[in-house]
Amino acid sequence: MDELIQELKEKIIAQLNLEDIEPDEIDATQPLFGDGLGLDSIDALELIVLMERDYNIKISDAAEGRKVFSTVKTMAEYIKANS
Repeated sequence: MDELIQELKEKIIAQLNLEDIEPDEIDATQPLFGDGLGLDSIDALELIVLMERDYNIKISDAAEGRKVFSTVKTMAEYIKANS
């Protein structure tokens, strides 16, 4: 799971062009949106694209998406459970 979390951190940084953030600076349990990493709705769309492209996982339900994209850890758990 740690490898997947590290991989996700790197992919999130690349996908969202977060050039001033290193993977180690992202806490896997901190919220991705709001007070945590500070992502917004446009970033959420980019994360959906990342999940579909890199992990062949489609998320079409908004409520499910909020849970999945809560933290890097919840993303990793969802990928592991659905791949």
